[in-house]
Amino acid sequence: MKRFLLFPTLFCLSAVLISGCASTEQTNSESDQTESTKSASSEQEQTKENAEEENVEQQEAEEKQAEKQEEQQEPQYKVSEVSSIVPIDDANEQVALLTFDDAPDKHALEIAESLKEADAPAIFFVNGHFLTTDEEKETLKKIHDMGFAIGNHTYSHANLNDLTEEEAKEEIIKVNEQVEEIIGEKPEFFRAPFGENTDYSRQLAEDEGMTVMNWTYGYDWESQYQDSDALADIMVNTELLGNGANLLMHDREWTAQAVPNIVTGLRDKGYELVDPETIERPS
Repeated sequence: MKRFLLFPTLFCLSAVLISGCASTEQTNSESDQTESTKSASSEQEQTKENAEEENVEQQEAEEKQAEKQEEQQEPQYKVSEVSSIVPIDDANEQVALLTFDDAPDKHALEIAESLKEADAPAIFFVNGHFLTTDEEKETLKKIHDMGFAIGNHTYSHANLNDLTEEEAKEEIIKVNEQVEEIIGEKPEFFRAPFGENTDYSRQLAEDEGMTVMNWTYGYDWESQYQDSDALADIMVNTELLGNGANLLMHDREWTAQAVPNIVTGLRDKGYELVDPETIERPS
């Protein structure tokens, strides 16, 4: 009789164990599904947040561009045939324009920071071969974000007289594309390497909406002025300084060191530094 009772009891225990295992498996399965659902939900939320951040950044960029367009005033100056800055109507005549070529090499950001501290506007003319690394691109963006105008100085600094029209076009257009990709807009000014424009390069630059200019004077490539004190002295005291002077400088260590004294010296002589945004663009 006890033997017969044992089998039902074992059967019941087996059923309970099986039921318990099944219940545990179901619970584990439900837990896995819950974790999977949470993970998927978290990924969706992160994707949504990233998309929202991108939209905000895009809106901010568009608003910034719109504000800049609204703030653009009627031009007060134009560039003469000899690249001096000439007033339109009754704008101040005693002005000078600061420009820096071959940027952003090694000292452009330092120059920009000094100018920003002194509230001194300027144009940075960039070469495409200085815009190939992430660091160089970030430097250009920082300079632009500080409010400085950007100019095109060709990709490789080649003499345009030595190039075919197709090669010259590549030198100019490639830089415009690089700059636009980095800061969201094309360069506003064009300066040919060595000041050697051609009829083709001049027309192409104007067709691209850039104001073409050379310069009035510059010294920082000459050995006797590769010293900050000597450079600051000649830039301020040269007999070539006059109303509308277009000052050429470069992305060089001694130039970066001389910038504060150059700005102070020009202002002490009564010169206002021209805001590039007030210079006339091609129609």
